[in-house]
Amino acid sequence: MPIPEFVAALRSHVGTDLLWMPGVSAVVVDDDGRVLLGQRADTGQWAVISGILEPGEDPAVGLAREVLEETGVEVAVDALVAVTVTEPVRYPNGDLSQYLDLAFVCRPVSPAAAAAAHVADDESLAVSWFAPDALPDDLARSTTERLAHARRWLDDPSAGPFFAR
Repeated sequence: MPIPEFVAALRSHVGTDLLWMPGVSAVVVDDDGRVLLGQRADTGQWAVISGILEPGEDPAVGLAREVLEETGVEVAVDALVAVTVTEPVRYPNGDLSQYLDLAFVCRPVSPAAAAAAHVADDESLAVSWFAPDALPDDLARSTTERLAHARRWLDDPSAGPFFAR
């Protein structure tokens, strides 16, 4: 997967040491209640669409960009459903990163937008819509958690976003 230029610039100074990064994740739900997932090229697991924010990028704007870049689906970002911190991740090249993740519930802007779902970059092997009761067995652990946070919010929006207390 390509390393964003700003991360490569940081890595030229810090090497493989831990970088704290802002991440965003999309629980995209269509009009039929299906969830959009991508099969990650790096792990082979199915996951919600996620990415790293560019410097100065607003989270919802960056998330909509990531979903479009990775799946071809134009989304409206409806609500923040969780603020979490990932475990540190060691990549095959030795880089160590940890993410502050902002998870949002999103929806395709139209049925035509939902139908446009396809692998749109090299980060995914496949992209597909899944009914909540027919999710793939090989879900990333973080996706299971993000889906639970989204379901909680969808059932009761007044609950607000999840965060560790």
